[in-house]
Amino acid sequence: MMMRFALLLAGTIVLLPGCVPMNAPQETARIRVVHASPDAPDVDICANGTAAFTDVAFPSATPYATVEEGTYQIRVIAAGGSCDGGGVIDATLPFPADSETTVVALNFLTEIEPLVLEDDNSEPAMGMAKVRFVHASPDAPTVDITMTDGTTLFDNISFKEVGSYIEAPAGTLDLEVRDETGTAVVLTFEDVTLEARTVYTVYAIGLLQGEPTLDALITVDNG
Repeated sequence: MMMRFALLLAGTIVLLPGCVPMNAPQETARIRVVHASPDAPDVDICANGTAAFTDVAFPSATPYATVEEGTYQIRVIAAGGSCDGGGVIDATLPFPADSETTVVALNFLTEIEPLVLEDDNSEPAMGMAKVRFVHASPDAPTVDITMTDGTTLFDNISFKEVGSYIEAPAGTLDLEVRDETGTAVVLTFEDVTLEARTVYTVYAIGLLQGEPTLDALITVDNG
């Protein structure tokens, strides 16, 4: 089975109290949200009672928003709803100064939860790209991500786990998803293009059994 690729940035950013211009000199953090819950509707993301991102659809990633450092109450609600209370996710999260954080809304709607990622968008070496892998498919088993020659890039990654950043030569690659034994190929990634000095996150999203089908969401993180 061949996996399709989506390179997506979506959702509307709404400046909220505590948001600051991108050129603010210090004491700021950057946050973004990835909608990876396969059966959840479009959502708004509220920070301290104000909508920070609106109309975020599955599968997509918002751009980064710059906020003052601090602790924020993050709520994920149905698009167009009220930030005053409730929501399918309600979590209190710290965003330290100079940090970059991705909050992934994942799992089925009845069990939706946040996966908080500490991002490292430092530029890779000349001629190299930097990539990490996030397993966000709730019904897919533990997997390896390999080259077509069997070289393992990410080993034994289970649902809600994150493969640490690796550097790889820029270029176009064909990759495979294998079962945790590393022998059975269950999906292929064809023509994955990695640009030099670029940081990527590859999210496995969707469902192995059912709709929407298993797919990959690839984000450019330092663009």
